[in-house]
Amino acid sequence: MKKWNRWQDWVTVAAGIFAAVSVLWTKQQGMSTTLMVVFGVLLVVSGLVNLAMPGTPVMEWVQAVLAAGLILSPWMGSYAGTTGAAWISWIAGAVALIVTAAAIKPSTEGHHRIRISH
Repeated sequence: MKKWNRWQDWVTVAAGIFAAVSVLWTKQQGMSTTLMVVFGVLLVVSGLVNLAMPGTPVMEWVQAVLAAGLILSPWMGSYAGTTGAAWISWIAGAVALIVTAAAIKPSTEGHHRIRISH
């Protein structure tokens, strides 16, 4: 796999940036600002790690957990009733989770092709 080439990770980075920056124009309530910024930034970091080191299935699973956390954050942070913030969390998290799920198999196959010499 080539570095900096996987579209799935670029989409995840974009979704993370969108979630983190959207706190600037959406009404915030409860812990929405904190959770959206934290999960957004962590998605960006995990996406960049996956772009820099393709073929690391563990990071794909970490990224999937972070995306699921962003989806669940409106309920965890008591802002499910705040339409803008909640919908952005749900949509950005779902997009990141879907593209990460699509990237798990190629990442696992790429990891298995790497031969370690003893």
